[in-house]
Amino acid sequence: MAKPPCFATSAATLGWLIVEQLRDGRPTTLGAASGAVAGLVAITPACGFVSALGAIAIGFIAGAVCALAVALKFKFGFDDSLDVVGVHLVGGIAGSLLLGLFATRSVNPAVVHQGLFVNGGDLELLGDQFIAVGATLVWSFALTAVILLALKRLLPGGIRVSDEQEEVGLDLSQHSETGYALDRS
Repeated sequence: MAKPPCFATSAATLGWLIVEQLRDGRPTTLGAASGAVAGLVAITPACGFVSALGAIAIGFIAGAVCALAVALKFKFGFDDSLDVVGVHLVGGIAGSLLLGLFATRSVNPAVVHQGLFVNGGDLELLGDQFIAVGATLVWSFALTAVILLALKRLLPGGIRVSDEQEEVGLDLSQHSETGYALDRS
């Protein structure tokens, strides 16, 4: 039998592509690939605790939510070329919270509180997941801020490259490499 990541990945791809179709009038192959990644990210915290139907629901919801989140980077002007925030942050949060809706003892007898949408489930696990996500966000933000402040003080040029280096391209200015061979001569 297929495992939850297979179901979540397929469902997330479908969720992402439906959002693209409704929003842009056409789905894309990049959207399909991004949806698959979003499904894997979202099912990671939940795969040992949800049924196949729970995995499908988590994947579909995460795919749609991540597609919407990635579109926000253009609205707010974020520099996120790899969609780390839209796919990994939002997908991870979605998967962690959706665990509180779909976790079931039928998959893992160690589940103390079943998810809200499971027969006999309650809000307990969902509340625990909200606390865990919040604590993780605060911890990650605080440690990242400490690391950035330390790097800013330790690195001679700070943590940003110059405008000139950015214009030339980081592959060439920082690594003496050419990322794309556009001239075939």
